[in-house]
Amino acid sequence: MTEVTRREMIGAVAGSAIAITALGGCGSEGKVVMPKNEDFYSAEGVFDEKAAKEAYYAMMERFGYPIPERLRGEDFWTLDFGLGQFAETGMAGIFWINRQEDNYMGHEIYLLPNQMIPEHWHVATETAGPKMEAWQLRYGSVTLYSEGEPTPGVDERIPPLHRDIAIARTEQVLKPGEMGYLAKAEARHFMLAGPEGAIVTEYATYHDMEGLRFTHPDIKL
Repeated sequence: MTEVTRREMIGAVAGSAIAITALGGCGSEGKVVMPKNEDFYSAEGVFDEKAAKEAYYAMMERFGYPIPERLRGEDFWTLDFGLGQFAETGMAGIFWINRQEDNYMGHEIYLLPNQMIPEHWHVATETAGPKMEAWQLRYGSVTLYSEGEPTPGVDERIPPLHRDIAIARTEQVLKPGEMGYLAKAEARHFMLAGPEGAIVTEYATYHDMEGLRFTHPDIKL
């Protein structure tokens, strides 16, 4: 399917499967909504990374977020965590820098409307300590979830796929420019985008993939 054809499919407000608001515009009621989950998978159920990336590019354009050439290349990645529910659980990102020798990294996180990064934590490895992180919301809205006293009503806001297993239940809602922090090393955490999606800058110590752990038992990278 060509890019133009996909944009037409996603962009038609009436008579198509998805409103243009799904990828970055506003519908008749001014709401931003997600495409259907099946629009990100082939008939055989294979995750369509190209379709996913086009959705993020459209969101970036809606926010007025600059898209340098590096974001159009292989350094920009997206995944559905092997759960087959990209509309609910998925993300895109780019590691602008990740230096083990100097123990720092810079990462940008991209979430479509109401999309979730699943609960995870970072443990020490043979080459790095447990990763420490802070997040700054740039565009849209996002809720951070951390360990601690549960926020009233939190259960109903956690997506169904994770509701019965997520440990992090303390909520912090960020507005653009605001910061959130990992409370302690190896604490479980996740984030959930608001109805417009979210672009989040992460500041952290070195990210060692060997130290990454997920709560959901079926997640695959």
